[in-house]
Amino acid sequence: MIFSLAKKDVEELKTTNILPQTPFWGRVKSKQGFTPTGFELTVSRNLLDNNAKRHEKKEDDILVLIKYIDNNSCYAYVPYGPKIEPEFENQGVFLEHLSETIKSQLPANCVFIRYDLMWQNQWSKEVEYFDTSGNWKGAPENKVQEYRVNFKTENWNLKKSMGDILPKNTLFLDLSLSEKDLLSNMRYNTRYNIRKALRNGIQVKEYGIEHINQWYKLYQETAIRHNMPIQDEEYFSNILKNQDNSKNGVTIKMLIADFKGTFLSSMFLVLANKRATYLYGASSPTKKELMASYALQWESIRISKEWGCTEYDMFGTAPNQNQNHPLHGVHVYKKGFGGNLYHRMGCWDYPFNQQKYDIFKIHEINQNS
Repeated sequence: MIFSLAKKDVEELKTTNILPQTPFWGRVKSKQGFTPTGFELTVSRNLLDNNAKRHEKKEDDILVLIKYIDNNSCYAYVPYGPKIEPEFENQGVFLEHLSETIKSQLPANCVFIRYDLMWQNQWSKEVEYFDTSGNWKGAPENKVQEYRVNFKTENWNLKKSMGDILPKNTLFLDLSLSEKDLLSNMRYNTRYNIRKALRNGIQVKEYGIEHINQWYKLYQETAIRHNMPIQDEEYFSNILKNQDNSKNGVTIKMLIADFKGTFLSSMFLVLANKRATYLYGASSPTKKELMASYALQWESIRISKEWGCTEYDMFGTAPNQNQNHPLHGVHVYKKGFGGNLYHRMGCWDYPFNQQKYDIFKIHEINQNS
C-alpha cells in the first residue's frame, strides 16, 4: 500500500473549490495566530475504494494550521480537509494512516491533530436518522460514531470533537442551471421578495476596502442583534487584503445593497475555483420591508454564475426545520433560495499525547460552558 506525505510550500497548493484548503485561507489564519503548513499526499486508491486497483495512486494537497496552546504544546488543525474522501467504511483507516504519517512532520510537542471533515456525514445517508417529515435528526451520540469510524483501525484512536469549528450543515445551489431555473427552484416568497426589492429601488454594488467601515457597522449591528461573537475590523480588512484576485486563486467581493445611498445589507462573496461561498452576511434592522437582503443574495448568485462557478455554498445553516434550533431563521431564509441540504462529518481528533489531550478537552468544555 502506498501512503506518503511530503512538505509543500503553502503558496504552491493546488487550486481547489474548498476555500479553507487554499493558500488564501492560510494567509488569513496566519494573522490569527496559526502557522500554516502545506503537504502533498499520495495514497493507494484501494485504501479509498475497495474496488480500486492496488497500484493506482491518488494525489492531493493538504493545508494544516498549527496553533500553540501554551509555550510547551500545540495542536494541528485541518480545515475542511483532507479533501480526498474515502468510502464510508475506509474513512477511519485512512485518517489513522494520515495521522501516523504526518506525526513526524509536525512539531514534537503537538498534542493532537483535528480534522474538520467536509465529507458527507455517514448517518445522513441512512433512512432511520430521518423523521416522518424528511428532516434529518442528526448523527447518534459520539460513542456510537466513534465505534463505527474506528472499526478496522489498529489503534481505535479517533475521537469525535466536543464541538465543530466550521459549519457542519450547509445548502448547495447548482449554478449550472439557468437563471430562470434557479428562480423557479426558489420558494414563492423568496422570488416575490427579490422582485419586490428590485421594484423598491434596491441597488447592489461591489465596494473596495475604502468602505470597510460601512461593512463593519452593519456587521456589528447584526452580531449584537443575534448575540454572536464579534470579530474586529482588522479581521475583515485582512480577508480583503489577502485575496489572490485570480480565477486560479481566491477572489473576494464585498457586496452592499443600498436604498438611496443608505446601506441596508452586505456580504462577503468568496470565489474559489468553481465554488462561490456566502462567507459573511450583515444587515440593518431598519427598512426591512424593502427586502434588501434578497436582492443582495440574488445578485451574488448571478455574479457567481458569470464568474464561472458551478456551485454556491450558503456556508452554514440548521440541520433541519426544527423551529427551536438557533439557526432556524437563517435556515428559512437560505433554504428559500432552493439548494440541497448537505451534512458534513464535522471535527474529529487523533491524539498523540492522551494525557495532554484530556487536559485540553477539559479546557474546551470550560470555555464553552
